[in-house]
Amino acid sequence: MMPKSIQSPSRSPEMDPAIWSRLPEELLENVLSFLPLKTFLNLRSTCKHFKSLMFSRSFMSRHTASGSPFSSFLLLSHPQFYQQFPLYDSIAGSWRNLTLSLSLLLPGSGSNVSPSCTLLSSSNGLICFSLPSSCSLLVCNFVAKSSRIVEFPTHPFTFESFVFVPVSSGYKIFVLCSKFSSNSVFVYDSKVHSWQKFDRFEPILGDNYRQEGVFFNGSLYFTTSEPFSIVCFALESGRWERLDSELPGDLTFVRLVSDGKKNLYLIGGVGRNGISRSMKLWELDDKRDWIEVESLPEMMCKKFLSVSYHNYERVYCFLHEGMICVCCYTWPEILYYKISRRTWHWLPKCPSLPEKWSCGFRWFSFVPELYALV
Repeated sequence: MMPKSIQSPSRSPEMDPAIWSRLPEELLENVLSFLPLKTFLNLRSTCKHFKSLMFSRSFMSRHTASGSPFSSFLLLSHPQFYQQFPLYDSIAGSWRNLTLSLSLLLPGSGSNVSPSCTLLSSSNGLICFSLPSSCSLLVCNFVAKSSRIVEFPTHPFTFESFVFVPVSSGYKIFVLCSKFSSNSVFVYDSKVHSWQKFDRFEPILGDNYRQEGVFFNGSLYFTTSEPFSIVCFALESGRWERLDSELPGDLTFVRLVSDGKKNLYLIGGVGRNGISRSMKLWELDDKRDWIEVESLPEMMCKKFLSVSYHNYERVYCFLHEGMICVCCYTWPEILYYKISRRTWHWLPKCPSLPEKWSCGFRWFSFVPELYALV
């Protein structure tokens, strides 16, 4: 008896394209929300409608709810990574095998990226660079592959302090310039694409104005040089005020971090004669008092103070997804405080960093958002 011939399995019938074309947009978007993020991003060039979905908050909320949330990253800028920016995945707790490249977004750059291009700030899914050769700023959304050139308010233009501030449906850019007879502040509003100048304010920041301000309750907060105090600049009115709250005693340096609305923190060294013996964290309460939250453990404190060589001008801080990050321009690791767990940790240095590394470590919080408009 002859064996029966083996038949190849039948293929699943392909869906008639006409059916897809007649699907209601709401149903089609619901189907697309279940795609993996990488697959969906590859569909952007298919049609204008698919590309527009990246900027739809309702679609992105469904996409996130269906199991494809974005990660959040700590971004490293360093001279030895020429215009490449390694990423540490703070959710996975590891370095990612990918980097951001500015050459993809610089208009007409290709491989000829200006060596003077400098990363200034990152906030709300947007990253801002300075392009001195063209007297402008470059605001980028790397995920959406969109960018905008923002011309400086005057030419030539130099500034001592820069803050990139996310606001509802846009952003503002604060720059402090001492070029004029009296210090001047310029504020750029992305909603109207124009700069506003505020003149003739008292130079209350002293010699410490190069420190970046933090955004809290509609104002930018700065710390002054000794005797330490805190001053704020109202973005809407352009008025400067001094914060009426007594700072902790025996401070050797102070830095501020904020989540923008609810919490304002102060990180400072405590000691005598400009030498820190310990580091502490405080939070501003509803009564405008600074309440001590935590002290840095002794061994971690000794390590951080030794790598900074007690030169506190090299120390800077920022908030990233529930982590208060304390950094030093001369050291490749981040010291961070996990607010929810009330614990201190060291973040490991980037594995692609050469063994003989130079100074110039600048860290930024980078939380991708497809619909962040430039």
